[in-house]
Amino acid sequence: MSPAMQSVFDEWSLPIWLTLAILLTALLYLRGWFAIRKTRPEQFETWRLVCFMLGMAVLWISIGSPLDAFADILLSAHMVEHLLLMSVVPPLVLLGLPVVPLLRGLPVIALKAVIGPLLRLSPLRRLGHWLVLPAVAWLAMNLSFLAWHVPAAYDFALEHEGWHDFEHLCFLGTSILFWWCIVQPWPSRQQQQSWGVLLYLIGADLVNTALSAFLAFCNRPVYPFYVEHPNPFQIDPLSDQVLGAAVMWVFGSTVFLLPAIFLTMKLVQPSRPRRVIALQR
Repeated sequence: MSPAMQSVFDEWSLPIWLTLAILLTALLYLRGWFAIRKTRPEQFETWRLVCFMLGMAVLWISIGSPLDAFADILLSAHMVEHLLLMSVVPPLVLLGLPVVPLLRGLPVIALKAVIGPLLRLSPLRRLGHWLVLPAVAWLAMNLSFLAWHVPAAYDFALEHEGWHDFEHLCFLGTSILFWWCIVQPWPSRQQQQSWGVLLYLIGADLVNTALSAFLAFCNRPVYPFYVEHPNPFQIDPLSDQVLGAAVMWVFGSTVFLLPAIFLTMKLVQPSRPRRVIALQR
């Protein structure tokens, strides 16, 4: 291992509380999945369990593994971290239909004394329905994505660990809202997919493309942090920025366009219901 690589691993330490939180979430889901599978075996097939567990694993890789340490010194690694957090974790988690298994996985006393009363609150239910309206979810994710990539906000997050964690929460939370409208995980109210879903996905891709193109072709380092804090790999900040933009452009567009192609194929088949049958039965 090169000295530069070794220095990054030396700086990294296992985030105990984050790791425990992810493990606890996975165990709660597993407990609830086995419980609900007894009554809904066709709905909760093994592949849904695999999707959720993969989502938890990718979540840890993105913000708990040494990748997070690399993200502090390389823009390209930071973009990979954001892409995993926003475009891989949410779809995988939602394909696991997590709501009911997570609730079933909780201790009965916690469900009856705390979670149940909260879920019955009308204002909270109305807020939940509002947050997953397509227009709200689309704006939340894309505005959060753009706002945190403003140079002042981006550098501020890198310089303040607490705000960096909040940035990750913003990305993950708003992306779950965004992908919720596509996956529509049970027991949420099912809406028949229409051609508007293509505008939803392509619009998000255009936002990603615009930011990626700007970072790739502006011919100057956009984020002063990487200029003021040289990386141990001696990678030029502008070259690192172009690489990060290319990764975000190619991978980000693929994540949006593949579901768009899949949904188009479903929508042009008039003999079948116009909804994502593979995602929800």
